[in-house]
Amino acid sequence: MAKFSIPAIAMAIGAGMSTTSAFAPVASMPRNTAAVATSLQMSSVPADSPPLAPLTVWGDRIPDILESQRQLRERKDMEFAPTIKSSDIGLASDDTDGQLAYVKANAMEIKQKMVDNGAVIFREFDLMKTQEGFVKFYEALGMKTCLDPLHSVSARPTVDGNKNSPVYEAVNKESRKNFFIGMHNEFVGTRAPRAAAFVCFKAAETGGEFLIADGRAIFRDLKPELAEKLYSRNIRYSVMELPFFGWVDGLPEFVRPPLMSALKGLVSAAINSKVDFSVDLQWGEGGYDNVRMLQARAPSQPPILIHPVTGEPHWFSDLSTHTLPSFAKTEKRCNYGAERFEDGASQINKSDMFFGDDGDISDEDLEHMDEITMKNVRFVKMTEGDVVLLDNYKCMHGRNVFDGTRKHGVAWFEGWEGEEEMKKNAQLSKQTIMA
Repeated sequence: MAKFSIPAIAMAIGAGMSTTSAFAPVASMPRNTAAVATSLQMSSVPADSPPLAPLTVWGDRIPDILESQRQLRERKDMEFAPTIKSSDIGLASDDTDGQLAYVKANAMEIKQKMVDNGAVIFREFDLMKTQEGFVKFYEALGMKTCLDPLHSVSARPTVDGNKNSPVYEAVNKESRKNFFIGMHNEFVGTRAPRAAAFVCFKAAETGGEFLIADGRAIFRDLKPELAEKLYSRNIRYSVMELPFFGWVDGLPEFVRPPLMSALKGLVSAAINSKVDFSVDLQWGEGGYDNVRMLQARAPSQPPILIHPVTGEPHWFSDLSTHTLPSFAKTEKRCNYGAERFEDGASQINKSDMFFGDDGDISDEDLEHMDEITMKNVRFVKMTEGDVVLLDNYKCMHGRNVFDGTRKHGVAWFEGWEGEEEMKKNAQLSKQTIMA
């Protein structure tokens, strides 16, 4: 979901899109695209930096989505996010050398757990209480780091302030504490990390839980008729609304069409030059303040994918992040987030969800999707040193509101050592079952 500031947009338009900092989001960027989206300008990557986040693996179409859902509903072996405690493996919480040795010796088993179960939660590991220890942890696992998906707009700060650091902040700002970050898979434009590790360096005094949900379970629990409709028509998001064009209506009528066309082209070029996908700008006359606005919509995308390693079907979207019209009507918005969408900057952050053909999704369907998502959410209260290692395709994540000081970090991965071996083993297993 795009978070662009008004001064940033004004700067970009006024400077003819020449500034590199003009479209710096204030929190998070849209995580949406489709196979048809084309890669646009990306900021330069130093030779000694990790690679860009990999291209999103959309995979093959599912021939029979209802049969796929039926088979998933019959499964009795789905486990999600098992926990590994230092005490359970016979190690004291302060035995950092022993913990590092354990991770190295069991790296493939741990990564297989992540792939099979969506996530693995680590507790009682003092090793990861510092950034240095956290880096040693994921390096021992053989995880391959990549740049933040928001790298093209330099949007997310690093934990230690070092621009080239691989550990980024996980939305800890005081200004965002009342904003409930809905469940989503991390993808920006055409790019999506394969995996991520979220670490707690300091827990918030109240709230701030890290949220995870099994994408397989969300797909399993959807109404079959809705799953079929969503998959056949795809989905798309409005990634932001630019609500400050009311002044256009005060101009002579003959001036408006050419001016609106020019404004649309200018803003579109400014946005598309800074993000790795193509947005479609549409004029509207609504919005919260009932003024003329430009709404940016991302390309159409499938909401259900085949997992790139295991071949399992799973939900893959920004559902809770983008269903605000429905979400705001429920008690969840009151319980989880008090932030309102009334001023100009917040309206830029407002985001809606549509069918891929731009048709409206009914409130009833949005509320059902929201209900199913929240039903499958697990609230993980992390303490210092805890880590959630997750498969970014199979596991959705989010963050609860909080009070106090929260310092969580995240490292993104393009893949891991042994991934190709896992794919081959999964394919052989599938062939054996079919035989």
